[in-house]
Amino acid sequence: MPQPPILKVSEIFASVQGEGLRQGEPTIFVRLIGCNLRCNFCDTKYAWEGGDDISVQQVIEQVKQQHKEFPANWVCITGGEPLLQDIRELAQKLKEKDLKIQIETNGTRFQKLPVDWYSVSPKPDNYFVHPELIRITREVKLVVTEELDFDVVRKIRQKFPLATPILLQPESNKDKFRQKGIKLLKNAAEDGLKNLRLSLQLHKIYGLQ
Repeated sequence: MPQPPILKVSEIFASVQGEGLRQGEPTIFVRLIGCNLRCNFCDTKYAWEGGDDISVQQVIEQVKQQHKEFPANWVCITGGEPLLQDIRELAQKLKEKDLKIQIETNGTRFQKLPVDWYSVSPKPDNYFVHPELIRITREVKLVVTEELDFDVVRKIRQKFPLATPILLQPESNKDKFRQKGIKLLKNAAEDGLKNLRLSLQLHKIYGLQ
């Protein structure tokens, strides 16, 4: 007998989207295990390894249960790096439930999926983004770290269509990262770069998961 598709899952929970242009919207999160970059500033290092082997159908059942408790129309598949696993069947079944899908990815991998919202966060060292994602990305989240410099900001702005917003998101909500974000935004304005804006991590302000 064929085995059901299995995913390695860290957690499934309902909360609000804390980052990006969908910030503040009720969302069910499916956090998958594994990452191919493992940045030192990552705030979900626990999703690099471990987790539970769960069938796609079991994931759907857990999403349905979370939806009963917190009726959210959006499901965010995140990680780690969610596109390291084959999530085609998961995405298809979520769409069959009439749910909207957001993918949070570092941009290095691509799968053809029925996704409503790609949120791409390019990472060092080379900030590579898969060519197939560049056209369909709805937002770019550029993490403001101590190492990030304006040359990278310019490179990312030039890589994506002008209509795609670039969000400067502090590594944490600490003042030094907020101030650096403001400085980079000012540099961008002076350099004539368009459609950049400041962001933050709303869920950390509200104390949510």
